[in-house]
Amino acid sequence: EVQLVESGGGLVQPGGSLRLSCAASGFTFSSVSMNWVRQAPGKGLEWLSGFGGDKIGRHADSVRGRFTISRDNAKNTLWLQMNNLTSEDTAVYYCAKGYSNLLSSGMDYWGKGTLVIVSS
Repeated sequence: EVQLVESGGGLVQPGGSLRLSCAASGFTFSSVSMNWVRQAPGKGLEWLSGFGGDKIGRHADSVRGRFTISRDNAKNTLWLQMNNLTSEDTAVYYCAKGYSNLLSSGMDYWGKGTLVIVSS
């Protein structure tokens, strides 16, 4: 059974940092792309970052330079380091497994999410 469990969310002040983690199990972690997606209150899903089979982390324009995705295939873990957070980063953050090792293949499993609130 595929399981994705996010952690690390919470309340942070503007300008602060958080590191999200995603613990994966039930599939061959190293063989698929892994992604971070978020949903802000009242908005749709937004893809943030992903790691494909080329082992290159990619980021959406909205977070490039502030967020960094990383993964450890030996630990079946995905991370998202988030710096210089603003109120616009308030959202539920999801870890999502790709259908294949191509980022373009889409995502088939999602975790339950971790809530990040950026507020003073």
